[in-house]
Amino acid sequence: MATEALTMMMGYGCNAAGVTATRIIDSPRERLIAIITNNFSICNGRWPTLILMGTIFIGSLVPAPVAGLVAAASVVAVAVLGIATTLIVSRALSRTVLRGQTSVYTLELPPYRPPRVWRTIYISLVDRTFKVLRRALVMAAPAGALIWLISNVDVRGSSIAAHLVNGMDPLGVMLGLNGIILLAYPVAIPANEIIIPTILMLTMTPGPLQYGVAGGVMLDLPDAQAGTVLIRAGGWTLLTAINLMLFSMLHNPCSTTVLTIWKETGSLKWTTTATLLPPGLAFAVTATTATIARIVDWV
Repeated sequence: MATEALTMMMGYGCNAAGVTATRIIDSPRERLIAIITNNFSICNGRWPTLILMGTIFIGSLVPAPVAGLVAAASVVAVAVLGIATTLIVSRALSRTVLRGQTSVYTLELPPYRPPRVWRTIYISLVDRTFKVLRRALVMAAPAGALIWLISNVDVRGSSIAAHLVNGMDPLGVMLGLNGIILLAYPVAIPANEIIIPTILMLTMTPGPLQYGVAGGVMLDLPDAQAGTVLIRAGGWTLLTAINLMLFSMLHNPCSTTVLTIWKETGSLKWTTTATLLPPGLAFAVTATTATIARIVDWV
């Protein structure tokens, strides 16, 4: 558990780096558990989504002097919930499909020698940073082309994106979200940082969505303006924001992380499990939250 906690903390910077960090775990079983659950650590790409939702929707519920504090508390609460999810799923896996004896964590002190500065720089840059960036580039280029195509290619008077949004909307409403959010996550799989720009782009895509800019333009708006677009053009509510925060915590790994899991495990079975388990949990949690919200409103 101690080593899993260390790799989990690495995941708060980047999940791909967190998966790579599981190499310090000697037990193959426990390493696999750490790889599968590392996605529940909120990486840098997901913080902007959580902060935006907390600021626009949660903070607005209270007086202005404490709005920032309440918004920050909501983001921290989601992060803590992510830690709890990691522990719960890890325990469930260790009691079911990945049963086995718990290993003992041993920290071996390295031999004392003069620091090798250039060796450290080489390992940090080439063996860590460049390899992760190369994997991101391999996945990002095709995905960027896909984003442009679905936003700019028209079928029967509407973009492919508009048709996909309309098809996904019933499931999105059932989850307390909408079709735009459900489409944004697979479209933005190369990087979690582009989730909100992708959502704004799809919300303002011409066609059945009629909200006015050229299709395929990814937008990075100030918080206040983004909130106006989401509320007025997208019809977002407090439930949408809360469920998006939960969905963001639980959703599928980005493409770089998926590729890293494949490289580290060499197993299609466990790569698929690590990729599909989080969105499965996300669907279950958001559906439950949406159902409770509807029952409360009905009562």
